[in-house]
Amino acid sequence: MAAHLFVKSTGLLALLLAAGPAVSDPTLMPLVSVTSDPAGGQTYTLSLQILLVMTALTLLPALLMLTTSFTRFVIVLALLRQALGTAQTPSNQVLIGISLFLTLFVMGPVIDQVYGQAVEPYMSEQINAADALKLGQAPLSEFMLAQTRENDLILFADMAGESIDIGQVPLRVLIPAFVTSELKTAFQIGFVMFIPFLIIDLVVASVLMSMGMMMLSPVIISAPFKLMLFVLADGWVLVMGTLVASFAI
Repeated sequence: MAAHLFVKSTGLLALLLAAGPAVSDPTLMPLVSVTSDPAGGQTYTLSLQILLVMTALTLLPALLMLTTSFTRFVIVLALLRQALGTAQTPSNQVLIGISLFLTLFVMGPVIDQVYGQAVEPYMSEQINAADALKLGQAPLSEFMLAQTRENDLILFADMAGESIDIGQVPLRVLIPAFVTSELKTAFQIGFVMFIPFLIIDLVVASVLMSMGMMMLSPVIISAPFKLMLFVLADGWVLVMGTLVASFAI
């Protein structure tokens, strides 16, 4: 399923291409040219289309992190690792991989909507690039709007001088508001996860101090107990299940 969603998500890059008829011999056209078609749209040369795609590829990692559930997943998992006191275990690569595939799972319905409403009609030349961008933006904006706090939205709307219309929030307002809300939510979840492990650290430190073993680091003693508690409570299932459920998909 993850591979299927990944294939669909890569199709979203086609939305950044300008609509235009296929050119059998690109050398017959100018290097950079923008012409108007009879329908009122614009047609770009092949070289300009390739330039747009290459530019979009450089922005893809930022869009992945800032417009999806990836930010919440990776922050919570990093805080969990710190709470367990396991240093670099799991490694950053493992945490990013887990976050990526959980993001594909959560964003699956959104990707399906974008693919069905925008990418597929555009690939079949039923709509132009401008319409595809507009149609593809709607499901993603709806997802981000559902996860964004109202006060964050009001804050960035006021700074941008925009009036708030829930049905038409510009991306330059919605994306920073969404990122801010995701950071708040991720740190709130991380704080709740820290509490049981913090209690174990305090108990171990108190016991060692009462025994006069002040030179022994409490982390050495508490780490096995925290790992045992996490494994016995089936912690990975609880954490991942809670994170996925927090998006109410």
